[in-house]
Amino acid sequence: MQSFRTEIENPVVEKDIIELADKIAAFNNLQIDEEKFRSLRLARGVYGQRQPGVQMIRIKLPYGKVKANQLRRIAAVSDEYSIGRLHITTRQDIQIHYVDLNRTPELWAELERDDVTLREACGNVVRNVTASETAGIDVNEPFDVSPYADALYKFFLRNPICQEMGRKFKVSFSGTDEDTGLSYLHDLGFIAKIENGVRGFKVMVAGGLGSQPRHAETLYDFLASDKIIPLMEGVLRVFDRFGERKSRAKARMKFLLKDIGLEAFRNLIEQEQNAIEFKTVVIDADAYVASTPVSVEVPKVEIKDKVAFDLWKSTNLIPQKQAGFVAIGIKVLLGDFYTDKARLLADLVENYAASELRLTLRQNIVIPFVKEDLIPYFYQELEKLGFVESGYNKAVDITACPGTDTCNLGIASSTGIAAELEKVIAAEYPQYLKNEDLVIKISGCMNACGQHNMANIGFQGMTVRTPEKLVAPALQVLLGGGNLGNGNGTFADKVVKVPSKRGPEALRRVLDDFEANANGKEFVDYYKEKGEKYFYNLLNDLQDVTNLTQEDFIDWGEEEKYVKEIGIGECAGVVIDLIATLFFESEEKIDSAKIAFNNKVYSGSIYYAYQSIVNSAKASLMAENQKTNTHAGIISDFDTYFISSKKIELETSFSDLIYQIKNAAPTEEFAKKYIADANVFLEKVRTFRNAETSVSK
Repeated sequence: MQSFRTEIENPVVEKDIIELADKIAAFNNLQIDEEKFRSLRLARGVYGQRQPGVQMIRIKLPYGKVKANQLRRIAAVSDEYSIGRLHITTRQDIQIHYVDLNRTPELWAELERDDVTLREACGNVVRNVTASETAGIDVNEPFDVSPYADALYKFFLRNPICQEMGRKFKVSFSGTDEDTGLSYLHDLGFIAKIENGVRGFKVMVAGGLGSQPRHAETLYDFLASDKIIPLMEGVLRVFDRFGERKSRAKARMKFLLKDIGLEAFRNLIEQEQNAIEFKTVVIDADAYVASTPVSVEVPKVEIKDKVAFDLWKSTNLIPQKQAGFVAIGIKVLLGDFYTDKARLLADLVENYAASELRLTLRQNIVIPFVKEDLIPYFYQELEKLGFVESGYNKAVDITACPGTDTCNLGIASSTGIAAELEKVIAAEYPQYLKNEDLVIKISGCMNACGQHNMANIGFQGMTVRTPEKLVAPALQVLLGGGNLGNGNGTFADKVVKVPSKRGPEALRRVLDDFEANANGKEFVDYYKEKGEKYFYNLLNDLQDVTNLTQEDFIDWGEEEKYVKEIGIGECAGVVIDLIATLFFESEEKIDSAKIAFNNKVYSGSIYYAYQSIVNSAKASLMAENQKTNTHAGIISDFDTYFISSKKIELETSFSDLIYQIKNAAPTEEFAKKYIADANVFLEKVRTFRNAETSVSK
């Protein structure tokens, strides 16, 4: 364990890892509350999984970019600490499973040797910033969004304003109006635009999936690129203060906007502007280091199966705006591949492309900067790895979350049914190998990590109960979702719920009807024309649970009878109340504020002081069994319960004290005063609490 303390050159990263190691030790010694520990490890990418005693590790790869050396490092870490399998997520991360909690600091330290982080991959923070996988090479893009995604990710990593929000916060960048970054279902979505020669973005706000999907609203039709970081800071400050914290089901930003409306939300952002240190943040796109393709001689290649090669070229090659190059799309079944293939793939792109891969939102891999005359050689080498299956990003390319394989929240198998449906399409509907207009996605539960409710055809893991009270795995069938481009989309309707073993038959009926009656329409238009009732009638008999066989009680990919097991979910960033430790946390926040102040990061020091003050107020209210659902509510209720009643006396109202953060510029003078205010306030509420406790004894 000592090695990472000396080998990590970045002291900030070293501090993170040592803190994780110390907290694990404290947790093992029963010195730290389990809920408090969960919040810390989640923000460090350490996530509980379905199997007891082991962890899933989420490796954060901003906008899906991974260099050859980084992939080798991830493979080595997976071999040493996990089981040698890598899983690509729908947020362009890589996950590894079955990791011993006590070894996670060492694992993290190993990853950091090649600049790979776990920081803020999970938890109530800004999650991985995603982007179009073809960013930088897309023939239709006005400019490469990679430098902007990169700058935004770096600005908010470890930023105090977004370390302890009520829930997670998701951001995407789309390089073109096709909106392949899916801006309409993100908390903030940016679509590249140019106006009057100025680079900028259309900005979408407060979208989301889950059990109650919500379409994002247009915050700006165009916002210059030097305003996107200040804008996001304002949005995060508002979400941190006014977002729900008690009820997890209502804690996403989409619910805040639904409650207060877009104009009120704009006004709250405007009120934060005084507190934001940088009114503009110029992103120097030219300083971004893009990958450079190597120059090599073309090896001699003999293609044995020209038919298969031609089919693969027709479905898996991606045009590239750089003359003489193409990108290759690798279809990765269920997003899973193994470390032996990862190493060979890293060698291939390092020696013959640009030493870079992009992971995709559909759990695939893109190799950019492949010279056109090297296409046969890449096919030959990828074939050795089993990476030349045709149908990249086509209908046969089904997205699925891990489901009951490893996830605590999984209700029914998503990976098992996904593999079965791909077999059905390949065998019975070969024409869909080239169809990119039909999108099929599967999630193991309502949280929609597989994005099932934005697909043309979606399946969600559920259960059905027979008249005899027997429980069988089931799939809810959703139809009619789709990405319409430029920030517009439609969410799928819930049509029927069928036993899981009838999922293939449900798909067959929908595809057969689509073939017969779409008349050339895309699926979204075909579904809209027919309507939900039409498809309900088409599939209704599959819902009958009075005639189930023994086979229906065994889920896809399993051999034993289905047992419904749902653990405590962490993928959604569990809301955590830290009742016993809030005052101590207030002290820690003041210490962090002082460190930031000494480093002349005055805006950061001010926000740490704010967190201390609101934590102290929360502790006081919780001690009196008062609600603490939002920061804004805590501030208002503290005035009502403690100040107006004169239980605690301040020189001003509590609102005026704490809301100095909105009205004052982040100067050295104000930071010093605000830290002092936080200290004084903590002492006052602590003294009151001690007195109350003494009386009750």
